[in-house]
Amino acid sequence: MEDVISLGVGEPDFVTPMRIRQAGIDALEHGATAYTSNSGLLSLRRAICDLQASRYGVQYDPETECLITVGVSEGLDLALRVLLNPGDEVLVPEPCYVSYTAGVSFAGGTPVSVPTDASDGFRLHVERVAERITPRTKALLLGSPANPTGATQSREDLERLVALAIEHDLYLISDEIYDRLTYVGEHTCMGTLPGAFERTVVLNGFSKAYAMTGWRVGYVCAPAYLTGLMTRVHQYTMLCAPTISQMAALEAILHAEEDVQAMVAEYDRRRHLFVTGLNAIGLDCYEPRGAFYAFPSIRRFGLSCEEFAEQLLMEEHVALVPGTAFGPSGEGHVRCSYATSMAKLEEALVRMGRFLQKLRPVF
Repeated sequence: MEDVISLGVGEPDFVTPMRIRQAGIDALEHGATAYTSNSGLLSLRRAICDLQASRYGVQYDPETECLITVGVSEGLDLALRVLLNPGDEVLVPEPCYVSYTAGVSFAGGTPVSVPTDASDGFRLHVERVAERITPRTKALLLGSPANPTGATQSREDLERLVALAIEHDLYLISDEIYDRLTYVGEHTCMGTLPGAFERTVVLNGFSKAYAMTGWRVGYVCAPAYLTGLMTRVHQYTMLCAPTISQMAALEAILHAEEDVQAMVAEYDRRRHLFVTGLNAIGLDCYEPRGAFYAFPSIRRFGLSCEEFAEQLLMEEHVALVPGTAFGPSGEGHVRCSYATSMAKLEEALVRMGRFLQKLRPVF
């Protein structure tokens, strides 16, 4: 279709900053085209561990507790394959990123949904988690800030989750790819919490904050006994992340902080405009505290999220994602990515407002 405004793709609309691209170009021109070690460039692992220490106060050994992966997606797959035996259960707060439940299933596990709700900012209630723990429960998989809701979990709630994990001897898999895109309060790295280190796998990468989605560089920080096991699988399936991409990622950590801050400031500006606009046209929307997604409710219009998304696309040429793509708890919502220009967001709000005027609220 022509003239479609896409609010569907969860990807920065910025081009990778020039200094990072140039590092990749230089690496290629200087012939850096061979494998790295399975664990990744030691210089990059050192930079990552230094960053975790300076930003969050958690100490990882770059030689034994950090693994470079082909994006966070591979890191998640490795963690689940290493931790799960057939039939083990993983608690997954929903709505959640589309790969979470599928990844658990691929690894032979059983995903167990823990619903969250917009009425309290998609807070993960520890009591709801505890109710779903069984003798087969092995881990909790959590993203904060979250895709698709933009929700963040408070440090106090995360501390209570750690205490629950200790009580029931559970692993914690913490997807922190949106850590730098936190607009309200400060991000809490799960590995820093008391008692968490020995049972926590922290996943992160370069795709979102550095606008490097296509470079495919992520990393795992975890105790040596876990990263060692993950490296065993990684060495037979991926061998190593792309060398040129790793060298660009090193440049990103060392010299692209100014670029990150500029992009985050722009996302925050778009967040305010778009969420305010959604509420103004009649779509009740919790104000996301992180990532670059809004997850407004469409319940008052009496359509399923799939019907709403399809009709909006066909009638007004605005594309967004039905909430059920992120689990059954997403029904009644649609995900809108505001990682696009202000001009497109403003036009999308005009078109969406026009579409809503044709609908009759049922309550």
